[in-house]
Amino acid sequence: MNKKYLISFLLLFSLLLFATNYNSNAHVIVLGVAQDGGAPHAGCSKECCEERWDNPEKHLKVSSIAIVDPKTNETWIIDATPDFASQLNSVSNNDLKGIFLTHAHIGHYTGLIHLGREVMGAKETPVYAMPKMKQFLETNGPWNQLVRLNNISIQKINDNVAVQLNERLSITPFLVPHRDEYSETVGYKIEGPNKSLIFIPDIDKWDKWEVSIKGLIEDNDYSLLDGTFYNIDELPGRDMSEIPHPFIVESINLLNNTDKSGVHFIHINHSNPALNSNSDAFKNIINNGFGVAKRDQIFDL
Repeated sequence: MNKKYLISFLLLFSLLLFATNYNSNAHVIVLGVAQDGGAPHAGCSKECCEERWDNPEKHLKVSSIAIVDPKTNETWIIDATPDFASQLNSVSNNDLKGIFLTHAHIGHYTGLIHLGREVMGAKETPVYAMPKMKQFLETNGPWNQLVRLNNISIQKINDNVAVQLNERLSITPFLVPHRDEYSETVGYKIEGPNKSLIFIPDIDKWDKWEVSIKGLIEDNDYSLLDGTFYNIDELPGRDMSEIPHPFIVESINLLNNTDKSGVHFIHINHSNPALNSNSDAFKNIINNGFGVAKRDQIFDL
């Protein structure tokens, strides 16, 4: 064989081998980064949404992630958002093995309606929910129709009890303080063969939680944390104490002395300047060593 062709063949073989190995890694993929209402946001004609309305490429999907195992062609989605249809489609090459819910706020479970007979007519899709969340779905319409028609099969999960997804993946829910009008609220720890990730899209102030977020970050490789609001000045006229998420600036100060290379903010409100990569807020986050989650971003497990 000609030396030139041999080198080309070996290079191509190496690239294919690399691609095969990379694609075989179990991973988490970001399906959306916005707060429950997405961006642009219903009823918003302010500068933060104005240019998004007429440009579909600037529309941001609601916060959700998927766990993907290419070796088994299995996928699990965390939170069924109002954008569930397109988010499911983005991982449609894999078999949907279940949906894990964090809580009963509209951006986190209402996408379940797509599993009903009006749309997918799903057959016993496993939906993993904490006890109060399970009861809420079973006793309130239209969700109880999904149960009655066997579109979904609700699997009860419990605080700090791991669920084994397959031989190399597991997920563990953990309770966090939040506005629990209809259900409890959880974050999740996802563990793979080599790395782990925590996902906390919604929580009240960090000091309301008995768990040290610093310790949790240090014990895991990646952390996708509540970045709903950048600071207290973001919603003039609103009482921010009624929606007590940790401000990103508070999280930056709190976590300044930790290894924040794996920390990314997610569940970002349409008003949050962190959604604009040209903003001072975004630059401040990056300059302090943190990240802002992006759709299709992948975290290898």
